[in-house]
Parts: sequence; C-alpha cells; structure tokens
Amino acid sequence: MTADPARHRTVEELEAVLDHIRQAPSDNGTLELIVRRPAVNEREILEASHVSPEEGLEGDTWKQRGDPKTPDGRANPDKQLNIMNARATAAVAGPIDRWALAGDQLYIDLDISTETLPPGTRLALGEAVIEVTAEPHTGCGKFSSRFGLDALRFVNSPTGRALNLRGINARVVQPGIIRKGDPVTRLN
Repeated sequence: MTADPARHRTVEELEAVLDHIRQAPSDNGTLELIVRRPAVNEREILEASHVSPEEGLEGDTWKQRGDPKTPDGRANPDKQLNIMNARATAAVAGPIDRWALAGDQLYIDLDISTETLPPGTRLALGEAVIEVTAEPHTGCGKFSSRFGLDALRFVNSPTGRALNLRGINARVVQPGIIRKGDPVTRLN
C-alpha cells in the first residue's frame, strides 16, 4: 500500500489484504474505535460511551435521523449501531485517524462475516450486550466519494458481502458503558 493515506486504493490493492482481514479473531476481539455522529457529516472520536436500547450510542444522531424505510419514518432499532471490521477499515481508509470517514460508530478487530456472526448473534462489549441484526449494511455514495469507487466495489463484491466488509448493523440488548480497547466476546 502507498504511504499517502488519502489516495484511494485499487481493487487489486484491497484484494491483496483479504487474507489479513480473514485472519481477524472469530470469538474474542477488541473494540478499536468509537465514533459518535452528533450531526450530519460530523464525527467525534470517543474513549468511552454509554449505549442503550432506547438511544443507541449516547449523543449519536441515529434516533433523530429516523429511517425513511420504516412505516412511520422513525429510527430503525435494528440499525442502532453500525459496526465495521477494523482490518477492512484500515485497508480502505488507511490510518486510524481516517476511519471515522466510513460513517460507522464501532470499529472492531473481529471476524464479522455472515458465517461467523449471523443475525441473532450476541456480543459482550464492555458492560453492554449487543445483537447482530439482519438489516443489510452496504456502501453508499458518501463511502464511494471518501474512499473511491474501487473501495465500494470491493466491499460490495460477493466476497465483500460474505465477509461483511462494509459492516453490519446491531441493536443494544443490555445497556452499559463501552470503552476503546474493550474485549468483544461472542456469546452464542
């Protein structure tokens, strides 16, 4: 990979790190980064935060933004938390100070593939417990503009979808404090 963190990676460069991404732990990982989205296109890096079934990540705009796909336009509880594999994020975004551009809230070093974390899988994360949902998480125009069309193609390719390289959605089932560096443990 190039030393220029802002340069978009090619599909070939991204595919070259697939083995590294696949080597992420499958049962016990680490919370590498917490990002709050206080307003559209704004990001705050946090050392710790509270998560709850009512609010998702404290101070995040998930609940206020709503979801046009729900019948009443309210926020979808199955999309409370957006989670991305830290290794995939590093491949696409480069250094950790660029990860928040992906738009997710939690970046974990854990295999988040559908095979390893199917919908319904519960994860202990700090004091909280979250549950992977079936809501798909795919790259969008913002993702493409920030990381390039090749990155979007990579995460949405058949391999990218199987590995959930763009990420997964989850909901909070047990509230609690989460901290950067906390273990992420698969419960079922």
